[in-house]
Formats: sequence, structure tokens, C-alpha cells
Amino acid sequence: MKTVEEAARAKVNLALHVTGRRADGYHTLDSLVVFADHGDRVTVRPAKALTFNVTGPRAEGVPTDSSNLVLRAAALFDDLAAEITLDKHLPAASGIGGGSADAAATLRALQRLTGQPLPTPEAILGLGADVPVCLEGRPVRMEGIGESLSPVPELPPLPAVLVNPGVGVATPAVFAALERRENPAMEAIPSGLRTPGDLAGWLRTQRNDLEPPAMALQPRIATVLSALRQLDGCLIARMSGSGATCFAIFPDAAAARAAATQLRARHPNWWTADCTLA
Repeated sequence: MKTVEEAARAKVNLALHVTGRRADGYHTLDSLVVFADHGDRVTVRPAKALTFNVTGPRAEGVPTDSSNLVLRAAALFDDLAAEITLDKHLPAASGIGGGSADAAATLRALQRLTGQPLPTPEAILGLGADVPVCLEGRPVRMEGIGESLSPVPELPPLPAVLVNPGVGVATPAVFAALERRENPAMEAIPSGLRTPGDLAGWLRTQRNDLEPPAMALQPRIATVLSALRQLDGCLIARMSGSGATCFAIFPDAAAARAAATQLRARHPNWWTADCTLA
């Protein structure tokens, strides 16, 4: 029996500028997006009917009805009969595209399983603003409401630590708390950034415009960022997306592993993962 597996890698916004708001209420963004070698996994295989199961250490509380983006993605395929299993490792609603990455992995897996083409770009964007970029799955500049993706100069692999303090932040509330919605776009991403230090230096000149309102709504984000910045070797620490997951970049994998070990000992209730962003 044919079985197809697809990784649903965590999405990280290294920078995220809010550049405006359209007449329909959607905010326009300008973001540098990369992906971690850590995430969920989607497995699909033929079946007599469509079924959906969630397993893994983060399975508790994950909906298994039509509100889950995995099933919404599956609904875009014709006459689908498949067993879909989501192995959940990423925290939910945490600013690293967990649900969107799951949906994108489902689209890729079902395309391979069924031979059907991917749904239209409009249908994919209708699943959520982060689904197109998660389907792309490589470093890109994301603009507009998520529909505009463009290549970026080659970036160095980034040893990193991801941390979520176990609190939820509602994305609509973060956008509602923005003091200013029309901000400058990102600067052009320079070529020749060969080391994590090079990229971190450029990132320090950019922003995540959602970080201040998210911290105002959930002060524990500031606690996480402070803890990350105090770690040996931390080149930059910032919130991803609308939070509450934050990341720190380190000069090498050994420094990232050591930092993650320290954080797990000091904050055992936080979700902490050392990884490489690329």
C-alpha cells in the first residue's frame, strides 16, 4: 500500500514589517521567512473513506473536525478517500505557522498520493495567509497578504533556538493593538551574507512590527526574549510572526545546543527546540 510522508517544518519570520491595511481589513506585510529542520509530519495512505487522526506529543487539544486546516486542505481534492495522520510536535497558535505548515504538507502529500494537481493559488491562500509560503518551503520574501513570494539571495544556515512559553496570543488581537499600520517596508536583502553573524547584523536593522503589541498583550514574551538575549553566543533574539514563539540565532550548532540545554533546565515548562533555520 502506497504511503506518503511530508514534513511540516516550522516557519520563522526573521523580520516582519506591517506596511498597511487594505480596504477589506487585511493587513499587508513584508517579511523574510525561513524554515526550521523541526516540525510536524503528515502521513497519507489510500483508504476506503477519508479519515483523520492526530498523534504525537502535541496532539492534545488539536481539533479533528473541519476546523483543522489539514481537513480544509484535504477538502480541496476531488473524491478523496485517504487516511491522514498528523504527528504533532509544534505548539499550536504560536507564530511559527504550525497549522499552515500542516496544511501545506497535506497538500504536497495528497498531490503525490492522488496524482491530482495542487489547488489554485486562490484556494490555497484561502486556507490562510501563511499556507502559500509554507507550501514554498524555502527562504523567501513574503509580501502583500501572503500571496506575493519572491526569491532572496542565498542565506547561511542559522543555528537557532525556538522557545514558546506556553501562552496563546490571538493574532487578530495583536493586529488590533498595533499603534501604526503603515510602516516602512524591509530594506533590500543584501547578497554576500555568508555567516550567521552577517545575517544577524542585517536583521538588527529590521523589525517585527507585531512584537511590541504582542508583548503588551502577553508580557511573558518579553521574559522569553530577555532570557534568550542573556544566553552565551546569542546574536539576535526576536519574536516570530504574531507570537508567542521567539527565536535566537547563534554562531554555531554547539552554541545553540548549549543554550537550549540551559533554557530547558531553567524553564522546564517552556517548549524549547534547538534547530537550524534555512
